[in-house]
Amino acid sequence: MNLNDNVLLADIGNTYFHVYDGSKVEHLLYEDAIGRYKDKVLYYISVNHHLASEIENIALWKNISSLVSIKGEYETMGVDRKVLCLSHDSGVFVDAGSAITVDVVEKGVYMGGFILPGLKVYAESYKSISSVLDIALNKALKLDRLPTTTKDGISYGIIASIKALIDQHREGKTLYFTGGDGKFLSSFFEEVIYDEMLVFDGMKKALRAN
Repeated sequence: MNLNDNVLLADIGNTYFHVYDGSKVEHLLYEDAIGRYKDKVLYYISVNHHLASEIENIALWKNISSLVSIKGEYETMGVDRKVLCLSHDSGVFVDAGSAITVDVVEKGVYMGGFILPGLKVYAESYKSISSVLDIALNKALKLDRLPTTTKDGISYGIIASIKALIDQHREGKTLYFTGGDGKFLSSFFEEVIYDEMLVFDGMKKALRAN
């Protein structure tokens, strides 16, 4: 499929509707995105099953999920993870959104990956232990010293554990981050690439192959 620079691509997630218009990425609420783009040709992938019937009834929109595949994928692998893994031939790909997905690709072949709760879900889980642990993450946290406050202790426990697991699988590979918390989470790693275009690059690759 031939793509021009102005083709509309959308990644419909569990929380936001991410649209690439050929020059920039917008992060919109669903009602705003549908109202703005329902009369335009748009290619999309979606992991939001609650919106499936509404979106499928928009005549000018095309779900390209069936066009997306990567060698080594498994049957229930999410389409958002597959397009992310298509964006580059090799690397470790981290999408830090409602959930944190970590996937490894070597020479165009999917090698495996894992799924963690998103940072917000991690933080909110502490409330079930005690109301005094209902604390927001410290976005200025440093990992080079042990925490001496409850807020930093929670933040350290969440971020350091995520970092340790990702580091375990990144040796010798380029580490890519995307997603709403991707830029923040990537700041705790060395020699990383944060790029909000990764999913859209993978979508364009899938469309061009068909």
